[in-house]
Amino acid sequence: MASLNLMTAPVKVPRSTYRQEQAEATRVRIADAAQRLFARDGYGSTSMDGIAREAGVAPRTVYAAFRAKREILSVICERWLERAGARERARAVLDLDDGEQRVRGAAAWLVGLYATDFDVVRVLDAASDEDEDTRGLLAAKLRGRNRVMDQLIASAEPDLAVPLADAQALFRAYAATGVYAALVVDAGWTPARFEGWLADTLVAQLLR
Repeated sequence: MASLNLMTAPVKVPRSTYRQEQAEATRVRIADAAQRLFARDGYGSTSMDGIAREAGVAPRTVYAAFRAKREILSVICERWLERAGARERARAVLDLDDGEQRVRGAAAWLVGLYATDFDVVRVLDAASDEDEDTRGLLAAKLRGRNRVMDQLIASAEPDLAVPLADAQALFRAYAATGVYAALVVDAGWTPARFEGWLADTLVAQLLR
């Protein structure tokens, strides 16, 4: 399966037929059902038959739409990125005028992903212990996210007070899912408060 690149524009496709639209609606219904089960029961504990029951379709319909459970996970991730407007928001950050705006924009971009649906983040983390093909899929998606994060920080390089590689590593460390979970999920911070803290911290640590 191809790796995810958040900065790649979605491919334009011809107008679909009614049957294609119905098939796509079924795939979305299955993906939504799978996401609920993955979040509740865990990725490894969820079966294709269980997904079929949750979606209200026959098991053969699930297998016709998705050859393997990891393909459903890939669709869940892609739909999450679309809901978060990840590609468009990243381009908007790169269009900002100066380094501080871009660093603050990088914080907003990351929090936008988490706040859109943190359940997906947790599902992806939990699935990292699965089979080799699933681990490969998740590694590809993580590389795609990290490429965007690195690019956002690199866009502020003229204003950095530390080496670029250090700045990129610090962003990833402060923006780790465990940090967000500890402050927002466990400590009760709002996503807006987390974003403000992250942006202020990055500006203080990275910029001149």
